[in-house]
Formats: sequence, C-alpha cells, structure tokens
Amino acid sequence: MNALLKRIWIGLAATLIVSLAAVVMPDHIQVGDDGRIRLGAPAPTPSPSAAVSTPEATSPPLTRDAVDEVIRTAVGAAGLDPAQGRPTGAAGADSNRTGWMAVREKTAAQAEMNAICADLERQGWTLNPNGDRADASRSYKRGGWYLLVSTRGKAQTPSPTSALTDSQTYLTLTGLQLNLSDIPLPEITVRIG
Repeated sequence: MNALLKRIWIGLAATLIVSLAAVVMPDHIQVGDDGRIRLGAPAPTPSPSAAVSTPEATSPPLTRDAVDEVIRTAVGAAGLDPAQGRPTGAAGADSNRTGWMAVREKTAAQAEMNAICADLERQGWTLNPNGDRADASRSYKRGGWYLLVSTRGKAQTPSPTSALTDSQTYLTLTGLQLNLSDIPLPEITVRIG
C-alpha cells in the first residue's frame, strides 16, 4: 500500500511541475506521441520547410524608455491623458519594471482597455493569450518585455488610503522585462501511466 501511495504522490508532483512549467514557459513543453512530456528548450532541428520566424523572434531588445513611450502612446490612443494616471515602476532607465495606473469608471474601463490593446497591436506587440481573460486582462510581448493590460478592481489597491467606489476600477499597464531564453532548463522526461 505504501508503494502505491508513493507512486501516486510522485505522479501528482510530476503533473504539478509540468502544469506550472506549461503556464510559465509554454514554448518549453513538448508532449510526444507516446505520452512522454519533455521539459526544456526544444533541440534545434533545421527543416527545409521551416516557417519564417515571427516578429517577436526578430524584435530588437527594447529599452525601458522605449517601453515607457509605448505605454504613453497606447494610453493616449485610448483618449486618456497619461499625466492623469501615475507611473507604477521605479524611476530609472535601468529598471526592468515599469507601468501606469489610473482609477477609472467601470463603465468606461473595458472600452479604454480595448483601445489600449488595439494600439499595442498596432505598435507591433504580440498577443500572449495564455491565461488571459478578454474582459479583465491581456498580455503582450515584444523585445524582451511583457506588458499586462488589466482592469482589475480592489485586488490591486496600491495603498489603504486609495479605496475605490463600487463604480470604479483600476486600469493598469504593467511592463516587465524578462529574457526566459537565458534561463537554462534541465531536460526532464516524465512518463505518466
């Protein structure tokens, strides 16, 4: 009985690890035809019919200042004044975090979020739909940066003194610089079943 329980726990732990990895780095999970799951960057296999790389693969790295300008442009395209919100990232061009936030009426926030997202796509940002909810948040990637556009209520309250009314929400753009390709992943093969 102990051996059976041990195998069940190992299987559950392996499933949890694979699930978390699939959420964080969906490009690094491969499932074989035989049911084996392989973690790690896929080995490069040149193919004569290889597709042209996506714009993200050839996007040059963006600077913090460039991302700040992208955010200001997208906010302005939604008909908002960037100065009426407030920055959410630490000052300094060497920072790998940036953002903007404003308190908005819930009735207008969804349309404003949609306009911001449309402008990000116009500027060449690639939609990264893993885990997004079209009515509450969308994420984009480009040049080593990820942008999350969100209309979330009181869960993201920045301080106890800035309470929202029932008709208000936060409209936020959060930028984070990540280079996941520099993180070495071990090659792990898991056989379930």
